[in-house]
Amino acid sequence: QVQLVESGGGLVQAGGSLSVSCAASGRTFSTYGMGWFRQAPGKEREFVASITWSSGNANYADSVKGRFTISRDNAKNTVYLQMNSLKPEDTAVYYCAAARGQYSLIFQRAYDTWGQGTQVTVSS
Repeated sequence: QVQLVESGGGLVQAGGSLSVSCAASGRTFSTYGMGWFRQAPGKEREFVASITWSSGNANYADSVKGRFTISRDNAKNTVYLQMNSLKPEDTAVYYCAAARGQYSLIFQRAYDTWGQGTQVTVSS
């Protein structure tokens, strides 16, 4: 079992920046990669970014490409999402998730464990 705890959410103005973190504990040796998803009010949960622990290969949703950067610290078992040039439409609960096995990380089905989420609100 892997446990995930997100932190770093908050309120920022449009155009500002915010960084959220996801700390993993437990059986982290069994995870292949990590992902960030978000869910806005009235919308489905959507893929934001992913990264593999071994190579650091990253993928991004088109809506955040060029603005968000995912990174990981293997020694700390922590994944980060640096969010720049934030827009009101980025407002959502941001969830991190852990994937087991070498599956495509852009798909929700790849993930076994989910965190509780952290709220990110972008004001205009």
